[in-house]
Amino acid sequence: MSGGRRVLVVDDNRDSAETIAMLVELWGHEVRIVHDGRSALTEAPEWRPEVVLLDIGLPGIDGYEVARRLRREASLDGVLMVAMTGYGQERDRQLSREAGFDHHLVKPVDPSTLQALLAQ
Repeated sequence: MSGGRRVLVVDDNRDSAETIAMLVELWGHEVRIVHDGRSALTEAPEWRPEVVLLDIGLPGIDGYEVARRLRREASLDGVLMVAMTGYGQERDRQLSREAGFDHHLVKPVDPSTLQALLAQ
């Protein structure tokens, strides 16, 4: 898979997660999916993705806390973290920046925007 990136999709909405994963795979990237914050905190340090596409409104541990914890993982230094959420107010964007996200995309995510981020 020349040029592809390792992408972890974290979303409790299974349909949304599968749809994003299919798109990302079509673009030539390797994808794994988890559906909650705890699983993300286990999977990410083990698999070491280059990109984490992370929903904010997760059950249990929300995406903000997952992002904060992943940022403290030495093995994930430099990972690109993208919030993908239904929350799009300026306060939500500020919270995602403070939690360590690099980008904040509002659902439904524009595929061309996502593809451009993954190509960086």
